[in-house]
This record gives sequence, structure tokens and C-alpha cells, in this order.
Amino acid sequence: MPIVTLPFAELVDRFGPVPDGIELDVWDVEGPYGRPDDVAIAFLPFYFGGRHRWQYVHDLPNLQLLQLPSAGYEHAVPHVPGHAQLANGRGIHDDETAELAVGLALTSLRELGAFQADRANGVWDARTTRSLADRRVTVVGYGAIGSAIATRFEAFRTEVTVVARTAREQDGRQVHAFGELPTIVRETDVLVLIAPLTDETERLVDADLLAALPDGALVVNVARGKVVDTDALVAELQSGRLSAALDVTDPEPLPAGHPLWTTPNTVLTPHVGGNTDLSIPRSIELMRRQVAALAEGRSFENVIDA
Repeated sequence: MPIVTLPFAELVDRFGPVPDGIELDVWDVEGPYGRPDDVAIAFLPFYFGGRHRWQYVHDLPNLQLLQLPSAGYEHAVPHVPGHAQLANGRGIHDDETAELAVGLALTSLRELGAFQADRANGVWDARTTRSLADRRVTVVGYGAIGSAIATRFEAFRTEVTVVARTAREQDGRQVHAFGELPTIVRETDVLVLIAPLTDETERLVDADLLAALPDGALVVNVARGKVVDTDALVAELQSGRLSAALDVTDPEPLPAGHPLWTTPNTVLTPHVGGNTDLSIPRSIELMRRQVAALAEGRSFENVIDA
């Protein structure tokens, strides 16, 4: 009987009815699975690392699908068994990450963190801050999450420009190509990064691109830390010319003593864009569809061609 493994018991308990002929089981990939020949789909844990754990995946000779819970997949591509497909978690974290992108921008522009520090110190300072409305926002990366981010920023009455690997018309928007970024950022107040990490996007936001941003511009990164040249960003922050609101960093986790702990004009969260109570129900929704596809012999969703 084909087995679908889920990384913890709550996912199995909340899954609901399973198609005939398919079994669900709990496997956290911390050790070898007891019935390796029967695993057809393996859903990896939310935070999956450690090279030794990939060997356990390679020990599944009949694995059809390796399912990631994350939209990002660059970390998994080199380790997928040749006989299996890889699918990402497209759709699981769209709303969560889009919420955080807007929240980071508002926290920075409206100085919410500073006001909370004032509160802790008993200070009442009704100073003027910057509004998000009427800002020129550029969203770099236009997959499902990028689209969700653009829609939410538009609701705040901003002027949104979207950029991706290839220029096209999509969702009634003109999508610009990466090559146009050096020109676009010159008219950008808030630069939001949600592009996947690839050879093309690694350090896409380099010293030259940061220098092209107007004084006072804000960089919001909810993509991957390596999309930005960290040293160049630190230099801009230390000068006071730019601001940053970062959910991801390079390196990550951020080590003790790293300059980003103390740079001015910086908001930092510890890679929590997809870490809310919405993750589990959305993960179950996706896995139900993948299990139905297995039972019916249909193609799986979100398969990565890499």
C-alpha cells in the first residue's frame, strides 16, 4: 500500500478521509523510515536541514514526490533522488508572507518599533513619521507571493511596479524584466524583494543597485538573504541613507556581533514570513490535493522543473 508521510502527528490527525489504498504515517526524517519501499510521497518538515537527513530520502526507492512546505526550493534541488519529482509549497505561505511584507514596511515607515521603545521608557513623543500611502513600491519577484504582496500594497494606495525574470503582461499588470531594475529603482521609495534565490538573483541587489535608490528609500526583504549584497546594504544603512526591513539575512541565522544587529534604520525579524497558525491548515489543503492526485494517477501540483 502506498504511504504518504507527514512530518508530525497533528498533520495526520487533521488530514481527514484518505483515499482507499493509501496510508498516512508520521515521519520527521530524523532517521531512516521503517518501510522505505512503500513511501510514495514524503512531506518534509517545515525547517529541514542537515545533509545526513537527505540520505534518508534517497533510501526511498519508490518515492514519487518530495513535497516541500516552503515556496523556496533552491536548498532541495541538489538532493532530490533522480526517480522522484520535487514540489514546492506554492500557495501555503502567500498570505502570511504578504502580510509580513506590508507589516515590515509599516513598522519601518511609521517607526512602530521606536514608539514601543518609547513606551518602555515612559516617553510620549508624538513625532511625525512617513506614510505608506502615495509611496512608489517596486516588488521584485512575481510569483504567487509577489502577486499577493503587490495586491496588498495597492490597497494602501501606493503606486506599485512589479519586476520578474521575464517581461510580460500578467494579472492586468505590466511585469518588467530584471534588466530594467537599475532604471526602475531610481523612482522607488519601497523596494520589496520576494524573488526566488537562483544564480541570476544571488546578490541581484548589489552596491550599484542600492546606490541607485533615492535617499530615504526602504528595502524590504522577504525573499532570501543572498538576494542582497549584505556588505553593501550594511554600508548604506550605516551611512543613514537607506532603511531596511528584513525577514531574511545572509548569513542566517544572524550570528552574534554581526553589523545588522546594530545598524540604524533597520527592522529585523527572524525568518518568520511563513510561520503563523495559517501554515498547518494551508499545508493540509495542499497535501490533500497531492494525495488525491496520487490516488487518481494525475499530475502533482507545484512540481519544480529544475
